[in-house]
Amino acid sequence: MKLWMMISLFLLLNQISHASSPSLMVRLPLNEQSKNYLKKNVIDVAGINFKKNEIDALVTETELAQIQQSGIKILFAFPQSLMAGPDKEYKTPEKIEDFLRDIHAQYPDITEVKSIGKSLEGRDIWAIKISDNPRSSEVEPAVLVNSMHHAREIMTPEIATDMVEYLVKNYGSDPKITRWVNQTEIWVIPMFNVDGNNKVWNDDAMWRKNTRDNHGVDLNRNYPATWNACNGSSGYRSAQDYRGPSAASEPETQAMMRFVEEIKPVMNISYHSFSELVIYPFGCRPKRTPAHEAVESIGKEIAQKINYAPGTPWELLYSADGSDIDWMYMVHQVIPFVIEVSSNSEGFQPDYKKWRNKTVERNRPGWMHLLERLDGPSLHGAVNLSDYQSLEISSKSGVQVYRINPNGSFYVMLKPGTYDVTFKGSKTKKLTGLEITSKKLIPNNF
Repeated sequence: MKLWMMISLFLLLNQISHASSPSLMVRLPLNEQSKNYLKKNVIDVAGINFKKNEIDALVTETELAQIQQSGIKILFAFPQSLMAGPDKEYKTPEKIEDFLRDIHAQYPDITEVKSIGKSLEGRDIWAIKISDNPRSSEVEPAVLVNSMHHAREIMTPEIATDMVEYLVKNYGSDPKITRWVNQTEIWVIPMFNVDGNNKVWNDDAMWRKNTRDNHGVDLNRNYPATWNACNGSSGYRSAQDYRGPSAASEPETQAMMRFVEEIKPVMNISYHSFSELVIYPFGCRPKRTPAHEAVESIGKEIAQKINYAPGTPWELLYSADGSDIDWMYMVHQVIPFVIEVSSNSEGFQPDYKKWRNKTVERNRPGWMHLLERLDGPSLHGAVNLSDYQSLEISSKSGVQVYRINPNGSFYVMLKPGTYDVTFKGSKTKKLTGLEITSKKLIPNNF
């Protein structure tokens, strides 16, 4: 069947089914022409496939006709109405809460469940802590994993809940997992955008944002560090990447910001879908992190473990501003990553029985590497905060300055090498020629 006949049939089916707008998925060649067109026309990019050089977008019938007129080659198009929506096996906000409470009831000695705040509609945003002393705040490195900034990405809570189950069920029997739990404060937020996900189940399967005033705000374009910094989000309320009326305007964003301020994670993974990517800061072209040797090397290591493509947003697709990972890195010195799970053949809402277990198992080596990497090249310790408030780390690659945490602790991830370290505050102390090949403790009486 010729392409124009296929599209005509798809449009007819779509009109019959009365699907909501945008109602079509269109697949285009992944090149500068298609990327620039989609960005310029504020079209919802669903995901990309580097292996096949494809880019998918959600469009209206009018937008599809305009793409045809633009001369961009259309590889494939089909109506979203042919998709039945999420399989019932995927988790709703209520199922997430039940899951966390059940885990805590089964493993009360190594878990604690708390709400990090309320959503716009008043739902709790739940987090679980996994640690050998879950009700204590220890001087240990914290790691944060969060899922579902975007409501339609229903596979992402499955990664997070699988991580929780895997850790608690293997604690005490697997030496590596036991060490991670004993030496780390592990925090998991399985479903961040609870209102949006509720809307996915009850109203619009392709809903992405929160539910602000019926138009929604893209929570992952709402963080303040790079909000509206580089044309990497939209000011149009109807756009899927609408950044909101002001930085951190949304209660969900504010809840995450307070929580990160509280736990001060060393590293973070934010799970999204789809595209099979590992993304690290910065979102705005051509910026790279000053500590890019450590940040990007860890990101590339994770990507190799799970066979995903690594890069910054602007390297992989185009600039994105107001993201959680840029804010975490810039404000709290977190080493953060976005992992985009699933390919475009699976989409946002793949068949549960076919893809759920395959996807979570493929992604386990990614979050495991993050936990294992805490024992890799790094500096850590605790000092008297009245004496020292920052440390300056110098190497051939340059100088990095790190703020010491409010409890006096610090945990700095590094590449293997030789460093000079200067602690600064009311006192000054310099350590020269430190060889860092693994985790190195700086004693408080140095």
